[in-house]
Amino acid sequence: MVELGPLLERLLAGDFLCAVSDDTAFRRLQDEATRERLDAYLRPLNRRLASNDEGSVYFLAWRQLDDTARDQLSRQLAETVGSLLPMLEWLQLVQEALGRDGPVSPGDVLKPADFSSRCEDNQGLRERLERLATDPFFGSQSEQLDAQIKQVFKRLRERGYLSQPHADRHYFIATAKIDYLIELVRFIRDEEQLPVDDQAPEAQERLL
Repeated sequence: MVELGPLLERLLAGDFLCAVSDDTAFRRLQDEATRERLDAYLRPLNRRLASNDEGSVYFLAWRQLDDTARDQLSRQLAETVGSLLPMLEWLQLVQEALGRDGPVSPGDVLKPADFSSRCEDNQGLRERLERLATDPFFGSQSEQLDAQIKQVFKRLRERGYLSQPHADRHYFIATAKIDYLIELVRFIRDEEQLPVDDQAPEAQERLL
């Protein structure tokens, strides 16, 4: 298991691993024997390797929901729910600002400069971006468009939704954690029959 140590550390730290966030780790996790070895190690920790339905992203889940697992899961769920609406609004904003036919997908390249130029020329998009950037999830304190966009992309990178391959190049790549988020929203909406938000715009519903 020594050779899998770094991979285990990332999973236990809560990382979501996909072809964008870490292609080498993702390819290792696609090997069934490797997944079985990891699960055998994780079993005494009450954890298991999990993936979304499409198998585009791997992460850890609890094996059994004991009191410790429930406490941590409750905290994670509260954090995730707090990010759902801002993330859905961001996905819709990307779709409209960049003229996309559908929501962001893993591997899509996003450039802050593209957002800046589109929002500068569209007052409606500019106002929506300002509301989004100042949401507690993104936490921008600036009134400047470029600084707001920079903060949004920074936050998305920190949360694992975007990857920045080169720190000195201003472009980002969407990771498969976005697939996980959309799948989670669909589960809440369809399986549990719970609306994400009764006041959510219809445009956000079309994302799903």
